[in-house]
Amino acid sequence: MAHYAVRESPPLRGEIPISTSKNAVLPIMCGALLTGEDVRIERVPELTDVKTLCALLASCGCSVKKEGDALVLNAGALQNPQDEEDVRKMRASVLVLGPLLSRLGEARIPLPGGCAIGQRPIDQHLKGMSALGAKVKFDHGGVTLSGRLRGAVIYLDMPSVGATENLLMAATLASGTTRIENAAKEPEIVDLAAFLNAMGARICGAGTSTIVIEGVRALHAVSWQPISDRIEAGTFLVAAGITGGELLLRHCPFAELEAVILKLQSMGMDITATPDGVLAKCGCPLRGADITTQPYPGFPTDMQAQMTALFATTPGISVVKDTIFPQRFMHCSELKRMGADIKVDNGTAVISGVETLSGAPVMASDLRASAALVLAALKAEGTTEIHRLYHIDRGYEMIDEKLLAIGAAVERLPDDDN
Repeated sequence: MAHYAVRESPPLRGEIPISTSKNAVLPIMCGALLTGEDVRIERVPELTDVKTLCALLASCGCSVKKEGDALVLNAGALQNPQDEEDVRKMRASVLVLGPLLSRLGEARIPLPGGCAIGQRPIDQHLKGMSALGAKVKFDHGGVTLSGRLRGAVIYLDMPSVGATENLLMAATLASGTTRIENAAKEPEIVDLAAFLNAMGARICGAGTSTIVIEGVRALHAVSWQPISDRIEAGTFLVAAGITGGELLLRHCPFAELEAVILKLQSMGMDITATPDGVLAKCGCPLRGADITTQPYPGFPTDMQAQMTALFATTPGISVVKDTIFPQRFMHCSELKRMGADIKVDNGTAVISGVETLSGAPVMASDLRASAALVLAALKAEGTTEIHRLYHIDRGYEMIDEKLLAIGAAVERLPDDDN
């Protein structure tokens, strides 16, 4: 294992290329199982989640070839996963259910794992699959679905991103027309639908609360470039704010980050879209603010930890309420070890900004908490050691190298017990 040693940094300045979105790439990789022809995915980020999913797809009989930064997938010999351990490693693995069920008539996976950020049941996935005609059976810590899928009207109890993606894929090859009501609206869902349509699917309404899918007999080969990572971009916007720097973010999805950008602008940051990318400046003291996480297009839960780190040294009192994952505040105890003044109660954090933080050894509890600790360390006196880097490696491509390139003092070191 390894850890980061992060020292207080000067204002960060320079250009950052935003990587392709992890949350877009993973469902698109699963969508490749819907055809027996080649699917080429361009500019795939180097992430452990991507590597884990590659192993899972290979276990499903899918050929996985790496060509530069592209992946070429071929599921001509599709089967149910032979190595269940890969499924348990991350939650996104549940997205193979829809494609497997559509093409094989049966799908079995163990219940998946993922970040420790609260309850994330898959009941909406299974409810929708059942509406499409699947029989659902639980046994030995796993779930088996079987049956011929047919079009149906599905109403989601909540706009679950994963359930929307899984049902969208399952319905693509189902007979008849499917309508998903109260669907999630995230940009990654729009990208998945566009990817499937490029393969021959008939999907309309992605990005709205109602998605309609006309089932087709088969899908065909495609080459696809997924969208950029709005959460990585938001994290670097906060990095500019917390250090008082100036960053140009290339490949930055400006419109999809509207909720984050508007909040940072209200705090005093200057953020504008330019022909070269999104330019973020922070040359004056920021003001505190309140945020409440909501489904897209509201403020994303995946940005609340980073904003909490920013609020920790922003004058005044800021309030963070997470309505998506009310238990997602484990990073706050680590920020308090660094001197932050934070009180957490019932899904809400109240942060009183302090003048400075102090370096300390801290532990990452999940992917976005890792990023929050890195951001706080950039503002902390002395050196901060951030452990459990496997969390950040899941979703941020070479974040240490990107930070080094813009003036941060970040070093990746082996743990003492190695």
